[in-house]
Amino acid sequence: MAVSMKSAREIELMREAGRLLSRVHEQLGAAIRPGMSTLEIDQLGEKLIRDLGCVPNFLHYSGYPASICVSVNDEVVHGIPRKDRILKEGDIVSLDAGLIYKGYHSDAARTHAVGRISPEAQQLIEVTRQSFFEGIKMAREGCHLHDISNAIDAYVSRFGYGIVRDLVGHGIGTSLHEDPQIPNFAQKRKGVRLQAGMTLAVEPMINAGGWEVDFLNDGWTVVTRDGSLSAHYENTILVTDGEPEILTL
Repeated sequence: MAVSMKSAREIELMREAGRLLSRVHEQLGAAIRPGMSTLEIDQLGEKLIRDLGCVPNFLHYSGYPASICVSVNDEVVHGIPRKDRILKEGDIVSLDAGLIYKGYHSDAARTHAVGRISPEAQQLIEVTRQSFFEGIKMAREGCHLHDISNAIDAYVSRFGYGIVRDLVGHGIGTSLHEDPQIPNFAQKRKGVRLQAGMTLAVEPMINAGGWEVDFLNDGWTVVTRDGSLSAHYENTILVTDGEPEILTL
């Protein structure tokens, strides 16, 4: 496994890629409302990215047909935006977006409430978000990769939620997906030793029910097998010799 170490110049470019993506997510989140189609979200996201002089890195990636992954309720990730998929009061919607700035990628995801949602759905969103922050406490030089995984698992397990195992986080840089893979569930092996200059996309995907998922016939959309709600929270981070730097927040 060859984990890319970023130079000072590369880190500055990734900081800017992350800063710009954070702006996109802020504007997308503010636009979410009942009656909006998932295609409208995708179209807005692509416009925001291009207006910043960047390129949406998901569009046509391995054949994915959109710029934003829009996943509703029991859809875990990679939901394909559609004109006829209309958000309703009480839904939750996960937006996974990324962009390329001067050859460098950023990647981040957020789960949003559509209007008023149930307390159970709100807790799932909050636990998923907090699990990211619990995990990256271990994302510092001298720790090991799977310290992140184990910290996420330890936190989420307290709530009885299912941690998706079929999909993981990843390294990121001049490619959207680089080594290493970053599981969100407990690991027996330590994984690679973390070093300052590594850039990682840490992304817990948490189900209200079991961890098992299915892949739909569209070739992309991943759903919870038991039909339970799923939430997703992701940021691109920089490993340092101290606290990790979150580039997309």
